[in-house]
Amino acid sequence: MEDNRGNDREEIFSKRVKAGKRTYFFDVKSTKSNDYYLTITESKRKLKDDTFVFEKHKIFLYKEDFAKFVGALQETVDHVKNDLMADFDFEQFESETSQSEFDDELKWD
Repeated sequence: MEDNRGNDREEIFSKRVKAGKRTYFFDVKSTKSNDYYLTITESKRKLKDDTFVFEKHKIFLYKEDFAKFVGALQETVDHVKNDLMADFDFEQFESETSQSEFDDELKWD
């Protein structure tokens, strides 16, 4: 692994998920102190004055919050799947996910 101590916000790993009109980016970055954090970016393409612009929303997630975040996300998804929409076939979406939807090459600053 390369030394990232001199480069704030060094990107270590990236995953892109296309979801309709939105794209989600999951990026692991490094701080000056060689610590790591996750950014989750939602990017949505919109038409403005005859050109396309990208509206972005970003969440910074630090290692001490990973477990709480993942647990709350899973609990929320489970509630929707099991309690609110128990009769809905979510597997139809899971089978649509393919490796081609994930792209490690596109990076966001």
